[in-house]
Amino acid sequence: MFGRPWMLLLLVLPLLQLFWVWQRTSRRLVLPFDHGGRGSGWLLRWTLGLGESLPALLVAVVIMLLSLPQELAAPKQKRALTNIQFCVDISGSMTAKFGSGTRYDASMKAINQFLDYRQGDAFGLTFFGNNYLHWVPLTSDPSAFRCSIPFMRPENNVPGFGGTEIGKAVLGCREMLVSRSEGDRMLILITDGWSSDLSGGAEIEIAKRLRRDGITLFAVNIQDQDARGEIVNLARMTGGEVFNPGDTNALEGVFKRIDEMAKAKIEQGTAELVDWFWPFAIVGLSVLGLYALLMLGMRYTPW
Repeated sequence: MFGRPWMLLLLVLPLLQLFWVWQRTSRRLVLPFDHGGRGSGWLLRWTLGLGESLPALLVAVVIMLLSLPQELAAPKQKRALTNIQFCVDISGSMTAKFGSGTRYDASMKAINQFLDYRQGDAFGLTFFGNNYLHWVPLTSDPSAFRCSIPFMRPENNVPGFGGTEIGKAVLGCREMLVSRSEGDRMLILITDGWSSDLSGGAEIEIAKRLRRDGITLFAVNIQDQDARGEIVNLARMTGGEVFNPGDTNALEGVFKRIDEMAKAKIEQGTAELVDWFWPFAIVGLSVLGLYALLMLGMRYTPW
């Protein structure tokens, strides 16, 4: 298969040259050398004809290279993209002790480890309290996360982030995820509280919107008591789950469990046309090398 098949018509030129070389009957004048005999016979004629044919063969190879030879490559597998939005609570209660640090410290450390499991995915980071702030847009560069930890610590008492409004934050993260048309969508909520904007069946309506948009929500309830029923409904209705880690080791296990539950998909690619130059290049180099050797050992007059 060739990308420029029309150029193959030029092969008629080296074919005409080969025809002329092997069909001509004119005699060549052999120069006399002292103590040298005059060559004759079919072997010398064949050898000289081969030497004269090599330039035409080399031109034919060049024409075929310019015609862009192609072949179908084997289909490649690629990792399907998953868009993962982290929604992290930075209300005042996230300063409570958890392991050797605070709940916030443990959460961010676990998130950083989770990024290593999901190389090739896109990650976004949203902080929330009474309001929410999209701190890191969806990106495949995990360094943006690792640089963000000190800036929105709960200890900084950021105005408007002292309380907890989970429903508002989840809907804000939904907007970020639906803006990406490619890939699966996952929302990971990390909180230690409960909010009134999930009461009265509000969590059911939010879960329906998430499910309609293909968003799976996993909730990490980072506190001593189990998550409230509203958060459980919010996660499970989207196909996700709620986790209640009691210590830092359990928290690390939670993210491993999420990775197992939402395994990255492998997509089968289609066979694509790729350049196929190497066999023609090898033939061309071989012809050129043979022609150079013959020219070193054979001298004749072309008239």
